[in-house]
Amino acid sequence: MLFSLPVEVLVMLIPVLVFALVFHEFSHAYMAYRRGDDTAARMGRLTLNPMAHLDPFGSLMILFVGFGWAKPVPVNASNLRNPRTDMMMVAFAGPAANLLLALVGGLLFRVVGQGGIQGLMSGDPIDTMLFMFVRINIALAIFNLIPIPPLDGSQIFSGMMIRKNPEMVMKLQIYGPRILLGVILFGYITGFSIIWLFMKPFINFFMYLFAGI
Repeated sequence: MLFSLPVEVLVMLIPVLVFALVFHEFSHAYMAYRRGDDTAARMGRLTLNPMAHLDPFGSLMILFVGFGWAKPVPVNASNLRNPRTDMMMVAFAGPAANLLLALVGGLLFRVVGQGGIQGLMSGDPIDTMLFMFVRINIALAIFNLIPIPPLDGSQIFSGMMIRKNPEMVMKLQIYGPRILLGVILFGYITGFSIIWLFMKPFINFFMYLFAGI
């Protein structure tokens, strides 16, 4: 639970997490707008204002449970120029934005950081902040690319498979949220996270690629 972390860690962690979530949702809205749908723009979602994107209950869940969400960006596929491929682009825009932030943070960690891994071990605030910024954005990107509804990866996967196996796509849309919730609950109850087992090698790869650690 984030709420149980030391105050000094929360002071750095919460702004990083909020910005990562907000930029993620803004990127969905921006890509939808670029592809012809102004639904999110008309609803005030084409902004970096946290109040437009954060879900009150989802935010509390992050603090108290360690898992939460922001408000989904509304997209009207019928307004898109090419609904199938454009929806895939809109879905990918969020994780791609987080990877871009992680890349920028990783470069800053290498250039501005006081001592890399040594700085982290000594508690240097700049290194610690940049490390959390990179790791959170990578984790958010990888998590959302899991091809299970309602995550972004499901939209990408469905767009690729809808013509080949529409029945499988339909079943995934129906049962996916239950599967995801079950896997998350299984991790909390048993202490063995299947999701983390899947995400960890990707997070470690991008941490090394972007920040060198």
